[in-house]
Amino acid sequence: MIGIVDCNNFYASCERSFNPGLYGKPIVILSNNDGCIIARSNEAKKLGLEMGTPLYRVQNLLETNKVAVFSSNYNLYGDMSRRIMGLLSKYTPDLTIYSIDEAFLDLSGMGDSDYLQSYGLDIVQTILRGTGIPVTIGIGQTKTIAKMASKFGKKYPGYRGVCRIDTEEKLLKALKLFPIADVWGIGHRSMDKMNYYGIKSAWDFTQKSESWIRKEFKITGVRTWKELRGLSCINVEDLPHKKSICTSRSFADQGIRDKSILEEAIANFAANCARKLREQHCCCQALTVFAYTSKYRQDLPQNHIYRTIYLQVPTQASDEIIHAALDGLRMDWHDGNFLYKKAGIIVWNICRENAIQTSLFDTVDRYRQAALIKAIDEINRKNGHDTVKVAIQGTNKRWRLKCEHISRQFTTNLNEILKVRTG
Repeated sequence: MIGIVDCNNFYASCERSFNPGLYGKPIVILSNNDGCIIARSNEAKKLGLEMGTPLYRVQNLLETNKVAVFSSNYNLYGDMSRRIMGLLSKYTPDLTIYSIDEAFLDLSGMGDSDYLQSYGLDIVQTILRGTGIPVTIGIGQTKTIAKMASKFGKKYPGYRGVCRIDTEEKLLKALKLFPIADVWGIGHRSMDKMNYYGIKSAWDFTQKSESWIRKEFKITGVRTWKELRGLSCINVEDLPHKKSICTSRSFADQGIRDKSILEEAIANFAANCARKLREQHCCCQALTVFAYTSKYRQDLPQNHIYRTIYLQVPTQASDEIIHAALDGLRMDWHDGNFLYKKAGIIVWNICRENAIQTSLFDTVDRYRQAALIKAIDEINRKNGHDTVKVAIQGTNKRWRLKCEHISRQFTTNLNEILKVRTG
């Protein structure tokens, strides 16, 4: 059996964990620069607040219903995720972290159905006591069935956070009740075809033949079809990696005019892309740097920067990617009274880190570089994000984002830890 632990409304739950007064109240989390809603509590969802809605459009609704509004606090969310995964690692020797708020557990040989139920309840209670974050556990024969079980567990409180689909009878009932659009692995691009062929539920999908599925939905569709029928064949590590990674930001107020400040921002964006490459065990061989002024301010001088750099050898090293990004920025930089409102980095031409085509003329000692990267990442994991970084990334983020509603970094900043009064 396979289990998946999924944190309930993770971002909102992190905020509640350090502010009990928020329990039962609607909460929304905003994107960078407080632009759009990217996360909601169940109470906020009931008010009709949708993902991606710009803040200014629902300002009156938020105020009328006394919705708690928070800027994204990724330092807090990332550290709470680390704590949860640490607790989960004690329950199975085979833990696969799938995302910031999800992880798969191998429960093979853990016991019968009743024992798995009590085991799951113990996990739910341990994480709630240890972090204050409510979680739901779905258990099934495959990862796809476990994901389906977790959604039932979230929808129906009677499961008490643990839903098992561990018999043929339960699986049959679940498949008939589960919309095909909610099945893990079924993307939006497939839905037009699903609707055309009258496939409404997971059950409808499993009733097609394997050859038909292979013809219409290729190998990924066959894997999902097999998983829904109880045959485990999806390995999270083997899922396709991203074809490109982008880090970009819109700058607050008028924008950025100073070259050194824009360079600092670009350096941080490049470092973030490099970190994401390492997390998915990949390297890039090309990157694009861009920056542009606001198209809505035609009364101001207009300009845009867009430069692609090709690397001699695929890399995931922060210093290499930062250096290339800054080279691209400087190539297209023009002196003038330009106010750049948005900038970013895209890394692409991505390959696995163990499938790199090297160069005879490469002057970098890749073995020493890899050792250095590993050491720096380990220091940053133990001591906090960006404890060690490239100098040009700066220390005070002069391009700081707009975060008018951000909560304190309760777990990663000694100056912002929770204070408890006694007596």
